[in-house]
Amino acid sequence: MTTAQIQLPKKLISVFVAENVRYRGAYGGRGSAKTRSFALMTAIKGYQFAEAGVSGVILCAREFMNSLADSSMEEVKQAIRSVDWLADYYDIGQNYIRTRNGLVSYVFCGLRHNLDSIKSKARILLCWVDEAENVSEIAWRKLTPTVRETNSEIWVTWNPETEGSPTDIRFRKNTPDNAIIVEMNYNDNPFFPDVLEQERLNDLARLDYASYAWVWEGAYLENSDKQVLSGRYVVEEFDDNLHKQADRLLFGADFGFANDPNTLIRSFILNDCLYIEYEAYGVNIELDEMSTFYDSVPEARKWPIKGDCSRPETISHIKRKGFNISAAKKWQGSVEDGIAYLRGFKKIIIHPRCKHTATEARLYSYKTDRVTSEVLPIIEDKNNHCWDAVRYSLDGYIKHKRSAGLFMR
Repeated sequence: MTTAQIQLPKKLISVFVAENVRYRGAYGGRGSAKTRSFALMTAIKGYQFAEAGVSGVILCAREFMNSLADSSMEEVKQAIRSVDWLADYYDIGQNYIRTRNGLVSYVFCGLRHNLDSIKSKARILLCWVDEAENVSEIAWRKLTPTVRETNSEIWVTWNPETEGSPTDIRFRKNTPDNAIIVEMNYNDNPFFPDVLEQERLNDLARLDYASYAWVWEGAYLENSDKQVLSGRYVVEEFDDNLHKQADRLLFGADFGFANDPNTLIRSFILNDCLYIEYEAYGVNIELDEMSTFYDSVPEARKWPIKGDCSRPETISHIKRKGFNISAAKKWQGSVEDGIAYLRGFKKIIIHPRCKHTATEARLYSYKTDRVTSEVLPIIEDKNNHCWDAVRYSLDGYIKHKRSAGLFMR
């Protein structure tokens, strides 16, 4: 058997070297090389099967496929041709791909209209489902028992769109024990081409961040109507010295409990815009680690910090470590008043290094009715740890709505 090296993104190495695995997969945004990598690895597996004298088919499926032009055939062909010894091993025709010894061949089909015919295929050694986001639950239920040869595998690649899709639930939310699934985005691709980098930068400049994150960062396509900060923020770089033009720096802290994260956010207000420039974000941070955690944010010891008033013992401990921290005020409706204040800024600019703050800005949402999908005036208590810290930092700026009448800056 030929011994040769192939190039894969580092994150995918663990996916393909894992043993005793039924499902292998990757999800994420554009430019991650997941499709090309999985196409290449199907050819590697085909080579291994054929060299071992095992005969059968590699099934490459998508939810919809009206013709071979809609299939992943071209991806597989390009992947095989990119490796000289694989190109020599396979017989590639206009409408077929097979090993030259005839033991292993590729079959391409759509799941939506060809499920029953799949059952009549020759022994399926490996099934790769690409663009799997829209594969129905019925399709999965029929497909999985069809791939039943000893040690057969099912591979899955998809770009997430809807949280709660059948593929999402099966492989991302409830990953099987005999599966290894990873997230792959453009920054996981060491071969990410310059032409796509320019496209990514163009999208970062022209799209709202929620849409950008869906295209490039493997995020769900969010309903903008339910997003708390929809239309009020952007993610873009600004000068590290810009804060010197502001009157002051603002620091806010949210305290983790159990698996909730600790956060410390540094920001400033300038020209009626809120600039968020540094974040500390960590899960399971112990009290004796808080000093080091806070010191990761520049000037955290110099300026006042406002923290969650429900954790006075934590505030007391941090204060004894030399930080000027005190409790932010809360009242009935203080969260809603704080959100109204945040939405009142001309723009909220989040520096790209504040990745968790940007992610929460996209995910921080109102609840929706499970039956009608209507957006409700109730804020979900999740994806808000960075933004709770931001609200605390604005203690004194945010006023009780009924007592203040108007928000004044």
